[in-house]
Amino acid sequence: MSARRLDFYLNSADPLRNLTRAARHLSELQHILAKYAPPDLTKYCLVKQLREETLTLTAANAAIASQLRQLTQRLIAGYQKEGAQVTAIHIEVQVSNAVQKTASSAEKRTLSLESIGKIKRLAEELEASPLRDALNRLAARGKKAP
Repeated sequence: MSARRLDFYLNSADPLRNLTRAARHLSELQHILAKYAPPDLTKYCLVKQLREETLTLTAANAAIASQLRQLTQRLIAGYQKEGAQVTAIHIEVQVSNAVQKTASSAEKRTLSLESIGKIKRLAEELEASPLRDALNRLAARGKKAP
């Protein structure tokens, strides 16, 4: 299907036309973000929406969100310079599925018998303390894991 035909279908009905226009506008706002924010940040954030002159950005984690908040005035000035009517920026943190999958796969890891033995020996060398108790619990959990 050619690009011309696809464009014809996307513009054939009002709902699709409005959706296409909104998607293009968000894409333009994303390009402006890429122009005025450091590339290391733009890899981990997206333009979510522009409503009532407030631009909402989503960040992959709290660290990225914090860095974006520090750049808010610079970004607003950049958007205004490019002709976008942005007077405020709201930043949300949105954790991706990849991060959640990584966290759940970490729970399934097991300790090798050698590691369990080393942890036990270390615990035996320590005086009675919370650290010693924690090492003993860790070694005991390592035995139960499949």
